[in-house]
Amino acid sequence: MADRTASALWQGDLFEGSGTVSAVTSGLFTEAGITWAARTEEPGGKTSPEELVAAAHAACFAMSVSNELSSRGHPPARVEVQATCTFKPGKGITTISIDVAAEVPGVDDAGFREGLDAAVASCPVSNAMRGNVDIQVDGTLA
Repeated sequence: MADRTASALWQGDLFEGSGTVSAVTSGLFTEAGITWAARTEEPGGKTSPEELVAAAHAACFAMSVSNELSSRGHPPARVEVQATCTFKPGKGITTISIDVAAEVPGVDDAGFREGLDAAVASCPVSNAMRGNVDIQVDGTLA
């Protein structure tokens, strides 16, 4: 088991206030700025919960694709994942679109699709969101 910790501080009301978020366990980032405007308009150099969710999902999905392809005898040379998390005020996070581009020596399109489909089912972040968020996955074999 592994626990990972992040923290956030918010000051003021939702629309005019601001805050910070930090990766406590790794220390990778500290006091990254967050605001309502960064969430719903232009980021202006700040992050948002949705960007952090997208980053977590992209990282997790890349690992899952790699694992699923490797377990089928096709370890990838490279897996690149872009995740886009859509937030609609009043509705919350509605969609996460995942785009996968992979270089997998010796695999055909059917083998790639099999690994991609298995990753959809095995990704822990996808599984945590399934049933609450529309998860859309597309992949390209390079």
